[in-house]
Amino acid sequence: MIFGATSILAGQAGGAQAARPNMLGALLPFVLVFVIFYLLIIMPQKKKQKKHQDLVENLKPGDRIITTAGIFGTVMGVQKDRIELKIAANVKVDITKSAVGVILGASDKPEGA
Repeated sequence: MIFGATSILAGQAGGAQAARPNMLGALLPFVLVFVIFYLLIIMPQKKKQKKHQDLVENLKPGDRIITTAGIFGTVMGVQKDRIELKIAANVKVDITKSAVGVILGASDKPEGA
């Protein structure tokens, strides 16, 4: 009986080593989740950000914008790092280019105007 019990234990120990997964197999689900996350969230956000940055760089006097603070205005001048914005009669403010939220264009008018 002792011989039979020993061979059973030896068979279980050998099977345990063969059933242990390798490191690549354990990391594969995490890599797949990251790839899916990148394709569905990060890549489209980068494209959207790049398109917005191109539009901001191509602003010209006369374009209408809405700032990230919600201020409507007309671009009066564009410098390297800021924009001169007319928000009312005889009221002009300088804003950074990063403060541009929405570009309405020259002919677009906000609702109610």
